[in-house]
Amino acid sequence: MFNDIQANGAQVLASSLQGNSTLLSLRLSGNKIGRGGGLELASMLQENCALQELEVADCDLDTSSIIALIIMLKKNKALCSVDISRPLLFSHQEEWAVHCSKMLAVNSSLMELHLGRMGMTDTGIEQLTEGLGRNNSLRYLDLCSNRVTRDGAFHLAMMLKQNRALEILDLSSNQIGDGGAGYLSKAITCPRSTLKELSVCRNNITSEGLLLLAQAVKSSSTLTHMYIWGNHLEDPVCQAFKELISSGRLHPEQTDVSPYEVDGHVFLAEVFQSLRKPVYNIDCNVQRNGNKRKDFTE
Repeated sequence: MFNDIQANGAQVLASSLQGNSTLLSLRLSGNKIGRGGGLELASMLQENCALQELEVADCDLDTSSIIALIIMLKKNKALCSVDISRPLLFSHQEEWAVHCSKMLAVNSSLMELHLGRMGMTDTGIEQLTEGLGRNNSLRYLDLCSNRVTRDGAFHLAMMLKQNRALEILDLSSNQIGDGGAGYLSKAITCPRSTLKELSVCRNNITSEGLLLLAQAVKSSSTLTHMYIWGNHLEDPVCQAFKELISSGRLHPEQTDVSPYEVDGHVFLAEVFQSLRKPVYNIDCNVQRNGNKRKDFTE
């Protein structure tokens, strides 16, 4: 990663991996391989059936190379973790989201997908959730630093009521506000929800929405991790999260806030903890049989 590898270097790597059956993880993030390099990797992944993890974040991929990689995931049955965050997308049509939705509807191997800094709007989220509603394998979805608002959170909440696989959702650095927090709170407490970890840091949520999320944590039978720093942490919110933590419902190591008192008033301090990245790890000491995949860590 971050080694000044460009399109020609990506072509060499793609060629060497065409028939490779041993390499499990390829992390190229930060190398500006651009459109040409992205297309070469997509072509290689049509043949390679061993690679399980691919990271090409911040690689200056364009719309065509992103779409090529997504379409490849319709057929590739080996990849379990993919990061295509922070590409260079100049179109506002979000064509890639349509292709991603169609891919997720049929893909049965992908367990972790990072789509941070994609410029995704509520329209893109709506398209994406159509496929997610039919997906049974994805367990970690990263949507951080996009342009998701209340309406996008609504579509995600509707999806969470249908999807029986997703366990980790990263919505940090968006703009879902109180309305979006309310939609997610209802989805979290839905009997069908399997969500275990949620990050809504830096989403312009006030006491109204944060108190709904606190109540959802208390009521949920599955949610164990909640990250809220960067929102409006007023007195009622500080008190609610203090009670969650002191009661043992929210473990101190599974949130990013810690309560303290000054002159009888409760405040929350930031704790530098966040969603585990990545959570999907390869055990290279285990002999692989056929298409044996990595385990999702607890």
